[in-house]
Amino acid sequence: MKLDSKAMRHLTAEDWRVLTAVEIGSKNHEIVPTPLIESISKLRGGAGRVHHSISALAKVGLIARVKEARYDGYRLTYGGLDYLALHTYASKKVMYSVGNQIGVGKESDILVVADDKGKQMILKIHRLGRISFRTVKANRDYLRRRQGGSWMYLSRLAAEREFAFMRALHEEGFLVPTPISQSRHTILMSLVDAFPLRQIASVPDPAALYAELIGLILRLAKHGLIHGDFNEFNILLKEETIEPGSDDSTPQEKKPPARKGKEVERPPPVVFGDNQPPDDPSTKNVKVTPVVIDFPQMVSMDHANAEYYFDRDVACVKRFFERRFHFITTQPGPFFRDAKKSVGKDGARRLDAAVEASGFSKKALKDLEAAIREQQKELRGPDGEPIIESDEDEDEDDDDADDSDQLDEVDSDKESNDRETTNGDQSPLVNNMAKDERRNSVNNSEQFEVGISKLDLKDST
Repeated sequence: MKLDSKAMRHLTAEDWRVLTAVEIGSKNHEIVPTPLIESISKLRGGAGRVHHSISALAKVGLIARVKEARYDGYRLTYGGLDYLALHTYASKKVMYSVGNQIGVGKESDILVVADDKGKQMILKIHRLGRISFRTVKANRDYLRRRQGGSWMYLSRLAAEREFAFMRALHEEGFLVPTPISQSRHTILMSLVDAFPLRQIASVPDPAALYAELIGLILRLAKHGLIHGDFNEFNILLKEETIEPGSDDSTPQEKKPPARKGKEVERPPPVVFGDNQPPDDPSTKNVKVTPVVIDFPQMVSMDHANAEYYFDRDVACVKRFFERRFHFITTQPGPFFRDAKKSVGKDGARRLDAAVEASGFSKKALKDLEAAIREQQKELRGPDGEPIIESDEDEDEDDDDADDSDQLDEVDSDKESNDRETTNGDQSPLVNNMAKDERRNSVNNSEQFEVGISKLDLKDST
């Protein structure tokens, strides 16, 4: 589903109160009875005012009435949960406007948003259950115990866990987006000036980049973590043009990494337009730095299936470099048994323990891991290769979510405003690929749509 925040400016304080009442009532009710909504919202106008707000919310799809229900009631939709999260950010004054959607997947939607000063950020909206709703609901005991198991609940768990890992990694100095705030099933983070690795046709030094990515896997392992989905979809490459004669120029020549590999002879890749020949010197002084994203599936090095996830991450990197850059390493490994020995060495902080100590319960972890496993079965082929889907797949199962767990109320705590803001011009390393391969790239020249939706909390006049 697509987020349209234009209706926010027309919602009154009473509407927000009723929408929150439906959210709270969803904790113990698949369909929240209308009398319970009246009781929780406690509007001064009584039942008549509650029914007026219910009608306004249902009209814009924030709540929905279930046909053939045994009693009169409503359920919270994903649109309603989206609005409650946006309302929280607006109340904290960390978000002011919503721009274009720049990415859509089976598990989340990515949008560009901005604060009141025009600083651009990224809003990630988790939408677990998009493709495997019926499968997980049928196969998982924990969902059957929850009386019709809520994908909204699982999406909130995914957002909380990803935010916790992102914050821990950022504090430890890993190159990840700057975490700003988290509300319900959404995460607000900095906008990174980078391109997905899957859109990159050529790099100055494949061996150096390969060594750096393998080094990232080993560095994560040293801190007790395995990414679990370390592939070209979840790695961004930042570009930095190095001026000739600077201290950072030709860094690969100064400090070459281990290069036990070979590049298969191949025709030069087409990375430029017709007016730019392949030997254009503009790419000779480009430094690329990987940035890792997407963390809800991260697991500890002590996880029961840790070796499987570790080996899969390594295999994903090797397979992509062989297919895209025709680079084949001749050095075996790295191996899980060796990475396991490095956990906590040299004073490395155990980030898996830090995230667990932050309050993410074992029950919540069990629920989330079960859902993510089912998601990844749908998204991967028999050999573990990510399956590329069309970006235009619609979310047909969002409205099938039945129940919602208790969600945190709006607080007044302010989050850090340290963020990256704009994205540069088109990369010289980006291939002229198919439209569906370019759709998710962020372009600084692309402005917000005319009539951008502002998160107006006051009544419309």
